[in-house]
Amino acid sequence: MAIRLDGKAVSAHFKEQIAQEVADFVSQGKRAPHLAAILVGEDGGSKTYIEAKDRACQEVGFNSTILRFPATITQEELLLEVEKINNDSQIDGLIVQLPLPKHIDENVITQTIIPEKDVDGFHDINMGKLAKGDHSGYVSATPLGITMLLKYYNIDTTGKHAVVIGRSNIVGRPMSILLSESSSTGNATVTLCHSRTQNLKEICLTADIIVAAIGKPYFLTGDMIKPGAIVIDVGTTRLDDTTRERGWKLAGDVDFKEAEKNASMITPVPGGVGPMTITGLLNNTLKAYKRSK
Repeated sequence: MAIRLDGKAVSAHFKEQIAQEVADFVSQGKRAPHLAAILVGEDGGSKTYIEAKDRACQEVGFNSTILRFPATITQEELLLEVEKINNDSQIDGLIVQLPLPKHIDENVITQTIIPEKDVDGFHDINMGKLAKGDHSGYVSATPLGITMLLKYYNIDTTGKHAVVIGRSNIVGRPMSILLSESSSTGNATVTLCHSRTQNLKEICLTADIIVAAIGKPYFLTGDMIKPGAIVIDVGTTRLDDTTRERGWKLAGDVDFKEAEKNASMITPVPGGVGPMTITGLLNNTLKAYKRSK
């Protein structure tokens, strides 16, 4: 039976370290780090995620601001709100929760956030720095959180074959770069797969590490995993579930019950990558705060 990589416990470990750093700064008479989040509309998943980030900020001693706007806000109005935060020296990091309403161009919004406050790591400058192996920028929070998880469990990635399923700019592409770069959680040989990859099952069966980030519930089945492989499940899809009071459940990209029969280590959903994403965001915000000082 596979070892479960407990993102919730690992997140608590790193949050304790961040909280201690913040307490030290505050004891010196300095202000606390400040993260601002913009939430547009009433999407249930987005609201849940933003509120979780807000709670995490409070746990580590950050100041946290949530700016809520109706789905009818225009792109021009939203850009003005972003610029206000760009120019506010008391705010260190800004995230705009995605997805946005269809009449708003997400790329225009994310590129308007100045790179110094782009703690989600979506700006072209931060993405470009990552591609060059320059860590002076910010790494997208989910891939960063995964590397923190790998480091905590002392998972050796050097020389291993890592298969990343999904090529999004938020997870797949940056994850493939991090696993291949020269670092303690890198030096792997990486295959980046996607919805049009041929012979995907055969490729996965050669993997020592699989990162499933394709956004399709239960996509990675047990017969796609070679014995002893490490499986990282990034998926968080809401599925209707009338047996639960809230009416839904979170599903990962991995068929967990079957996968854990073959895997040596595996992340659960929930409680795996999700908490580490928030920890990655906190880490980036602290980094931005230190720079501002």
